[in-house]
Amino acid sequence: MIVGMKKVITVIMAMLLLAATAGAQSIVPAEWKFLTGDKPEYIDSAKNEYWWHDISPLTVWEKQGFAGYDGFAWYRVKVVVPVSMKKNAQKYDGLILNLGKIDDADETFFNGHKVGATGKMPPDYSGAYDVPRSYLIPPDYVNWGGKNTIAVRVYDAGGDGGLYGGPVELTNRGNPDLLTLGAVAAQEDMILKGSPDVEILATVKSEFRKMYRGALTLEIVTDFGDQVYDGYREVAVKKMSTGSFPFLVENLKPGFYKATLALESKMGNKKYNFNLGYEPEKIVSPADPQPDFTEFWQRAKAELATVDPRYNLTRIDSLCTEKHDVYLVEMRSLGNALIRGWYRVPVKPGRYPAIMQLPGYSSAELPSYVDYGDDIIGFGLNIRGHGNSRDDVNPGFPGYILSNLEDKEKYIYRGAYMDCVRGIDFLCSRPEVDASRIAVEGASQGGALTFATAALANDRIAVCAPQVPFLSDFRDYFIVANWPGNEFIDLVENKKALTWNQVYHTLSYFDIKNLAPMIKAPLIMGAGLMDEVCPPHINFAAYNLVTSEKKYIVYPYAGHGLPDDFSRARMEWIRAKLGLN
Repeated sequence: MIVGMKKVITVIMAMLLLAATAGAQSIVPAEWKFLTGDKPEYIDSAKNEYWWHDISPLTVWEKQGFAGYDGFAWYRVKVVVPVSMKKNAQKYDGLILNLGKIDDADETFFNGHKVGATGKMPPDYSGAYDVPRSYLIPPDYVNWGGKNTIAVRVYDAGGDGGLYGGPVELTNRGNPDLLTLGAVAAQEDMILKGSPDVEILATVKSEFRKMYRGALTLEIVTDFGDQVYDGYREVAVKKMSTGSFPFLVENLKPGFYKATLALESKMGNKKYNFNLGYEPEKIVSPADPQPDFTEFWQRAKAELATVDPRYNLTRIDSLCTEKHDVYLVEMRSLGNALIRGWYRVPVKPGRYPAIMQLPGYSSAELPSYVDYGDDIIGFGLNIRGHGNSRDDVNPGFPGYILSNLEDKEKYIYRGAYMDCVRGIDFLCSRPEVDASRIAVEGASQGGALTFATAALANDRIAVCAPQVPFLSDFRDYFIVANWPGNEFIDLVENKKALTWNQVYHTLSYFDIKNLAPMIKAPLIMGAGLMDEVCPPHINFAAYNLVTSEKKYIVYPYAGHGLPDDFSRARMEWIRAKLGLN
C-alpha cells in the first residue's frame, strides 16, 4: 500500500514537473528570417519570407554574413502558441516576449500589433544597444493553437547590429513577474552628497491577490568589487499594493557602487540591480603624465603642421536639401594618412558656428548625424581606421586599441588624436566658419576624442560635450570593466608581447585624464550610472581634472547609451556657449 502510494506520488510529481517545464520553456524557434532594408509591409503576418535569409537571434548580424551593414533591417519568425498557455496568460494579463539585447533601436510587433519599442528610430535616433528587451503580449493578440508572427524592426547606426545575447523566448508570466523591485535615494539621479550615511528605500510592488511575505536583502559593493554593506529584513506587502522598506548604509566613501536587492519567498523570488554614486567629484585619481608629456604632444602637433592637408570637398547632390549642402571632405593627416568626413553647411550665405562630431570605437560618422539645424555647420570626422577613413590606416577590430602599442610614437591614438586636430584645422580654414565658435562632441571613443581635441586644440575650442568617455584612467579601467582590459591581458599575460609597465607607460600619453587639465573650454559631460563599457569611475577620473567651467549629468538607469534628455541638454549647453540661445 505504501509502495503503491509512493508510485502515485512519483507519477504526480513527474506530471507537475513536466507541466512546469512546459510552461517555462521557450516556444520560439532558434532560426529566424532576416532582411536588410525597411518596408512597412514587413509587419504583415501574411508576408512571404521565401527570399529572406536565415539568421540566429543570439548573435549580431555582422557575424552572420552581413559584415559592415548599418541601417534598417527586419527579423521575423513564426511561432505556434499552444492553447495550454491561454489560461495562465488570461490570469496574468499576457505572455512575456524576451528578445535579449538589440543593437541599436527596435520596434517589435506581434501579429501586426506593436508591443514595444526601445530607443528611437531616425530622424530622432537614439540607441539602446545594451538594454534587454522584454515586452508584454496581451492575450487578445495571440492566435491560440495556431501560427503567430513576431516581427522586429531594427535600426543600427554603426558597429555591430541586431539581436544578440538572448534569451529569446515567449513564456507565461509566473510568480516573479508579479513582483517589481525598485530603489529610491535622496537624489533622483542616485548621486548622493553630504553625509556619508545614506538611506536607501527599497520598494516592493506586489500584484498578488493576497498578502506577500518574504525576505529582502541589500548588498552593496564598490565598483572594484569590495563589499561595503549587507542588509536583511523581513517584509510584508498587502495584496495589489506597494511597500517601502528603508536600509541605512553608513560611511560611504567617494566613488561608485553596485547594489543588488534580492527578494525571496515561497511565493516567488526577484532580484533588482542598481548603481549609485557618492560624491563623485571627490574621487581621487591623480594625473600621471610622463616627464616629457607636454613635449611629446608639442612634437606631434609640429609634425602634423608639416603635412600638407590638401583639403578636397565634393558636393553630394543626392544628400543636399533646400536648406543644406552636404560635402564629402578629404584631407591628409599625420603620416600623410588620408582621412574623410561629412560637412553639412546651411545654404544661406553667412558665417556660422560649427560642431565637429567624432566617432565611437569601430563606428562611423554619417551625413545624417551632423544635422544641427539651420544656424550651425556640422562636421562628422572619421578618424583613421573608422568609416570612410580606412584607406591608409586600418588596424581593424578587435585589436585597434592595441595597434603599435609598443611604441608611443607609432601608437594608433597618436595619429587619431592628430586627426582630430587636423579636423579643427579644416574648420578654421573655411570662410563660412566662425572660427571663434567651434564646438566638439562625441560619445564613448568619441567622448575621449572630444577630451583630446579640447586639450590639444584648446585655443580654438569654444565648448565641448563628451559623453560616456573612453580611454581614461587605464589602471583602474582594467579593473572596473571587462573590456578593453581583456585584450590587454591577452597581449601581456598570454602572448607575452609586452610587460604591464610598457603598456601603462605608452597609455599614459593618451590617457584623457592627463590631457584634461589642458582644456580651456566650457564642458558638459553625460554619464550612465549602469555603464559597463566606460563605467562612470573612468568618466569622472578625467572630468575631475578639468579646471574650466564644467557640469555633468548622470542618468541612473542608463548604460553606455544615454537617453534623449542628454541630447537636449547637450545642445542647449552648446548653443548657449556659442551665443545662439
